Parts: sequence; structure tokens; C-alpha cells
Amino acid sequence: MSREVVIKVVDLHKYYVLKGETVKALQGINLEVYRGEYLSILGPSGSGKTTLFNMIGGLDKPTKGTVYIEGTDIFKLPGRRLAYFRNKKLGYVFQTYNLIPYLNALDNVALPMIFAGVPRKKRIEKAKKLLEEVGLGKRLYHRPFELSGGQQQRVAIARALANDPSIILADEPTANLDLVTGKQVINMLKEISLKRGVTVITNTHDLKMIDVSDRIVYIRDGRIERIEERQVVELRDLIIDIPG
Repeated sequence: MSREVVIKVVDLHKYYVLKGETVKALQGINLEVYRGEYLSILGPSGSGKTTLFNMIGGLDKPTKGTVYIEGTDIFKLPGRRLAYFRNKKLGYVFQTYNLIPYLNALDNVALPMIFAGVPRKKRIEKAKKLLEEVGLGKRLYHRPFELSGGQQQRVAIARALANDPSIILADEPTANLDLVTGKQVINMLKEISLKRGVTVITNTHDLKMIDVSDRIVYIRDGRIERIEERQVVELRDLIIDIPG
């Protein structure tokens, strides 16, 4: 049975001009992402993975090529429609959490629902349920500075789920967390993917992501170097570990 393609990246190029020279951040990326899968984008600094991540999220426009999300060419959408599309279809989890410092956890999670036109009573009820789901039912009225890094990232995950997105984009979600907390966040994202059927795409340096990824996209010099299934990576590592 064929898998449903939820994201299709077609011949994606992105060039920047810096100090009179053209930098080719992406050079002909083609990629299909399936509904409900957990995909990790790995690569060294300057490889183009952040640029690719931002293109998939509609946060930056390509020099050439396009991205289809559920069949929609997102770069043909006018500004307001693209913003509304992102708000409904995509949930974002950032390395630095990007929480509003003067809002408590409940209001931070409810915020995306304001832009989606959800009535206040419903958005507060839903925000409370989402915070309970990520284990923060007793931290509803705490502001970001009153929460640990791991707790802030849990709030960010709850916020990403506010409008029931089909895709979650997690940009280096464990970069500012310790080993144990980072693993908890990774497992939480995986559980959300499995429980809700949400596609999760992470942009990361964290090799722990391989443990939960269905596929790993390795990118270098603006091109996809290879794409591997997790089972292939695990088998290769097992063979390497066998003595003799």
C-alpha cells in the first residue's frame, strides 16, 4: 500500500548574495515526506538544512522550485493566505522556545487559536488540555521565566498543537536542553506523531533523533547526500559494533 505524500519539495534552489558573491544554500532539492512519519534533517553547519527547513515552513521563499503541502503550492499563496495556511496546517517548535515572556503558559498555548478565530472559552479549555497532555497541568499560570528549559519546550510543543496541525516543524528542539530532558522532548514528539498521526520534521545536530526517526535526510553543500531508513542506520551501527 502506497503512503500518502503530505509534503513534496520540487527542484528547490535558494541563492543569497553576500559581499558581491552568490552563495548557493540549496541546489536542486527534491524530497517527499509522508503523512505521520518522523523525519530528521541532519547536516553540518552551513549545509543548507536550516534553509530547507525554513522553505518547508514557508518562512522563506526559494530562488527556484517550490514546496507543496497537502497539494497546495505554498509559494503561490498571497501573504495573508499563506499566514493563515501556516497557522492551520503547521505547528512550530523552536530551539529558543519563542514564548511570549509576559504571558503565562496557558495564554502562550492559546495564542495561535486567537488568529484561527477560536472563541476564548474554547481556546482556554483546549490550551489547558494540551498543557495537561504534556505534563504541565500544574504550571498553567507560570510565565516562561518561572519554568525550566524543558518545561518551556513542553509549552512550545503544546502551543504547536493548538490548531491541530498536520505537520510539526521542530527546529533544533533539544539544543538548549540537557541530555535527559532532551531525550524526554524527543520521545514526546515521537509519541505525538504516533498518537495523532502528525508528520514531524526536525532540523537537528542531535544524533539521538535517529532513535525515533522513520527516515533521516543527510544534507551537505545544499544537496541531499542520502536518505536512510532508521532500520538501515541501526543495522549498520550493529554491524560496526560486532567485534572481530
